[in-house]
Amino acid sequence: MRVILSGRFSCSLAGCEQQFRRTIVRATSIARALRVCAFVLLGASVASTASAQIANCGTTGITHAQFQAALSQAVAAESSGLDLQMWATMVDRDGIVCFVAFSGSDRGAQWPGSRVISAQKANTANAFSLRGLALSTANLYSAVQPGGSLFGLQESNPVSTSVAYAGPSTNYGQSNDPMVNQKIGGINVFGGGLALYAAGTNLVGGLGVSGDTSCADHHIAWRMRNNLGLDHLLGVGGVSGDDSRPDNIIYDLKASGGAGGSFSKGGFGHPECLNTGNPSSLPAVRP
Repeated sequence: MRVILSGRFSCSLAGCEQQFRRTIVRATSIARALRVCAFVLLGASVASTASAQIANCGTTGITHAQFQAALSQAVAAESSGLDLQMWATMVDRDGIVCFVAFSGSDRGAQWPGSRVISAQKANTANAFSLRGLALSTANLYSAVQPGGSLFGLQESNPVSTSVAYAGPSTNYGQSNDPMVNQKIGGINVFGGGLALYAAGTNLVGGLGVSGDTSCADHHIAWRMRNNLGLDHLLGVGGVSGDDSRPDNIIYDLKASGGAGGSFSKGGFGHPECLNTGNPSSLPAVRP
């Protein structure tokens, strides 16, 4: 028995049944493919929306202009290091960037690479400080060396390169820097990163400064935090041994005479730099 299809094609009954089944299979495959495409597009849309977040920095009452002024004042006040211009970044407690600024006349007046380093320092200080324990990035230097108590930490929490190098470059350091309202991530383990504490030892985020020697970076970050009024950490624990400067840089590295080169007596020391300043001369933290 043969069946006429649309007046043009004919087939046996068994052949028609096989053709019909193949048509159903093709239609089902197409429908599934369309559903997968729709799911992928929806996911991409959600991910794109989620990537742009709003930094919770409003409670500090700080504007970008004030942030930039605090940096410039700190650079002018510090005499250690190489007397270079600086980048600074602030993140909130969730690691979302609030501000990025530079102290020079334009974005090329300080090391371009220090923009992202300052963000990494801000993220690190925030990520590894608590309301009861403040750790600066300078405090982490020795601990992450081979044999140190935190060895491997520097490999965790990688920086988001898609955020760090988004454009246009002309916006770098401005109020609309591409890192603002984004999570930058990253770990940095030398001087220049400090946790930020509002009144009542309320931990609100982190500050990172970069552009000079790592020792000068720490000093400038310290002065900038003081200028911002976000150094209310008297009574907060630290590893410096100085209650009035609990997260201060520690210069206790001594020659070991071995392959390691040096060791920190307390485990949280930092090497000295060219024209190293005196950390005990930095402003005491506030109650």
